[in-house]
Amino acid sequence: MNTSKLIIPGGSASGTLSVPGDKSISIRAVLLSAIADGVSRLSGLSEGGDVVSAIKCTQQLGIEIHKNGDGSVTIYGNGLRGFKPTNDSLDCGNSGTTVRLLTSILSGQHHSYTVTGDDSLQKRPMERIITPLRRMGASINCLEKEGFIPYRITPTDLHAIHYTMPIASAQVKSAILLAGLYAQGTTIIKEPTLSRNHTEMMFTARGVDISIYTPQKEISLSPVKTIFPANVHIPGDISGAAFFIVLATILPDSHIIIKNVGINPTRTGILEVLQMMGAHITITNHHSIGGEETADIEVHSEDLYGTQISGEIIPRIIDELPIVAVAGAFAEGTTIIRDAQELRVKETDRINAICVNLRKMGTAIEEYKDGLLIRGKTGFNPAHFDSFNDHRIAMAFGVAGTVLNGESTIEGSEWADISFPGYFSLLNYVRGIPPN
Repeated sequence: MNTSKLIIPGGSASGTLSVPGDKSISIRAVLLSAIADGVSRLSGLSEGGDVVSAIKCTQQLGIEIHKNGDGSVTIYGNGLRGFKPTNDSLDCGNSGTTVRLLTSILSGQHHSYTVTGDDSLQKRPMERIITPLRRMGASINCLEKEGFIPYRITPTDLHAIHYTMPIASAQVKSAILLAGLYAQGTTIIKEPTLSRNHTEMMFTARGVDISIYTPQKEISLSPVKTIFPANVHIPGDISGAAFFIVLATILPDSHIIIKNVGINPTRTGILEVLQMMGAHITITNHHSIGGEETADIEVHSEDLYGTQISGEIIPRIIDELPIVAVAGAFAEGTTIIRDAQELRVKETDRINAICVNLRKMGTAIEEYKDGLLIRGKTGFNPAHFDSFNDHRIAMAFGVAGTVLNGESTIEGSEWADISFPGYFSLLNYVRGIPPN
């Protein structure tokens, strides 16, 4: 049942804060540790619902996972083909990353498995991984509707493919790479534009034979006999930090520092776009942990100006576009987002969800098939926002509500826990507003 959260406007964001561990890295670290030969230790792991789903699925597959007193997690990997059989469906919850990456790993196992998820995940298209995996020889039988979960995966021998991706997607790329671990021959993937590269970095750290040719946007991978265990520190999630960066930018007299945020270059499109819009963002304490670049992000309030966002930057900012749209609503001038049709097939149709909620504020907006046009500073009405059961929509309009001319509410606010447990409490805390 959806719950409604009251958003009290005003205040100034101040202080030093941390955000949960990066969701993309956390899920990948859990799954790779599960198929490693030996013991991995993960610190900074996100406790969001999507990561919990990944952990539950791997435990159901016979992987021993312990949470330690210091908050770290120990995972006892059972090898590349060490998953145990189960008669129960593997429930990936709301996690698109978990279902897509786990499907690839299950395609290389010795047993049959049924994979499902919640109502929202069952409506998200899976043909973009099913098509290349079937070309590799995977046996995936959709049980209710072709191209969607639930489906049944039965063991087969996989072979390598040379695959040109029609749309840049880190999840699809990672799914093919994971299947390539089990495939005979060399798997080659060509991307239209570069997408986030956490999987490739983890493969390199764990002894996988992978080659990356950046100018050609091409990756080649050979199968392996073993994955090395690893001790991994997971940096703060820049996608989660994005909401507080925008918050501190659009609330007058704000100044915050967000500690230890991952700034992998394939993920920093949000910083580039906000700086183009005039945001006052400073990167300090830059360092590297386990190959991932990490830094503190300092933000001062600043007037924003509209911009145009399209082309090759879109894959590097796709998850942050809901909060970018909110920033555009409070910017001077017009903000245009194009080439973002991927937003239509996320947890909800995010283009439509953004438009519906911005119109509730009174913002002048035009909806396109692949994006939207926002006329800034045309609407400041408080509203009853709908999360559309989507964590990023809930969080984005939580930020919007802080700037409106009266109290607003978010229907389905609990969906924020998918990636950011405690988000709305922190939103109040940094503004000096008591919990509600």
